Amino acid sequence: MRGTTTLLAGATALTALAIAGCAPSETEATDEVSSSELPAMETAVTVGIITSETGVLAGYGEQYLAGFEAGLDYATDGTGKVGDTVIEVDYRDDAGDVDKAVTITKELIGDGVNIIAGTVSSGVALSVAEQAEQNQVLYISGPAAADALTGLNDYTFRSGRQSSQDVATAGMFLDDISGKDVLVFAQDSAFGQGNVAAVEAILGADGANVDSLLVAEDVTEFTTFAQQVVDADPDLVFVAWAGATSGAMWEAMSQQDVFASIPVVTGLGDSATFGAYGAASEEISFLNHYFAGGPSNDVNTAMVESIEAAGGTADLFSPDGFNAALMIVHAIEAGYDDVDAMIAALEGWSFDGPKGTTTIRESDHALLQEMYQVTLVADGDSYAPELLDVVAAADVAPAELAE
Repeated sequence: MRGTTTLLAGATALTALAIAGCAPSETEATDEVSSSELPAMETAVTVGIITSETGVLAGYGEQYLAGFEAGLDYATDGTGKVGDTVIEVDYRDDAGDVDKAVTITKELIGDGVNIIAGTVSSGVALSVAEQAEQNQVLYISGPAAADALTGLNDYTFRSGRQSSQDVATAGMFLDDISGKDVLVFAQDSAFGQGNVAAVEAILGADGANVDSLLVAEDVTEFTTFAQQVVDADPDLVFVAWAGATSGAMWEAMSQQDVFASIPVVTGLGDSATFGAYGAASEEISFLNHYFAGGPSNDVNTAMVESIEAAGGTADLFSPDGFNAALMIVHAIEAGYDDVDAMIAALEGWSFDGPKGTTTIRESDHALLQEMYQVTLVADGDSYAPELLDVVAAADVAPAELAE
């Protein structure tokens, strides 16, 4: 656990000045000191960051935190302040556990924190969002992709993409899918279930017949499941997977010759997975949320350079942390002690993020952003991503919820 980090030392103490100002003098002062000549009194606001620093999604949490720290430095010009307000960050590890995350959230709120961000797990994010609404605090979810977070309540925002944006990007690879059989192969988690719902809502609406094969998150042997994919004989397999078991799952898919007979589309994960697809790497169609070579803009360059200067590497969920920092700073500018004002400031706000122009949709807080179509190409003993196409934010925007 990182504990609380103060990004800038507190204000210079004014006690001595106050005593001197009240002390009697032998002669009456001939000049008065203007209040504008005194140093401004600084205040502090604590932001709670809850994410996985341990557990199966710890790698994603690390990427988020690296992006967040780079974004906070970028948004405050290295001062760690918004005006005269010092930002203090209380980092908490949820270990991907819902109960632990809820306990942490209650502790932070009990300590007076009204800005909370983070979370990698969709299940965790949904529970934290519930606490945010009950206690009327601002919550900005991180990499958690479940569509259910969008429009969930007035207090919940997101700094990353959501499952329906993944699915819509995947659909850009396909010709007419009306009447085709699509199998969603995913983990039985909020993330996986969210992807099933998104495929049903998006590709199903285009006439596809959607079925699913869900696997428990703690499973480590996937041969049987890969064979079930082959036996189902769909026209397309959409794979939604996250975490440390990705490599073993893809190996089983290759061993069972899934790629030889069935088109497969999936999201390109973080850099640790680039070599995990083996010989099938160049046979898979990849949708992508982010890789360092995807966007081409000054903000992305600044983020990549900042993370590298700190000894890290910009990766899949770095933009989510970076965006969160930009959003937090913008919200604090509206008044950190007024949650309604912070919400109003974020709703409808467009900003330049690592992925270009990014917009928080006012109606449901969906984060509209461009997405990428990618292929993997041989790079020595491994593979590296190569950009095929940039998909405009408007083309993959989630459907707005009905009033």
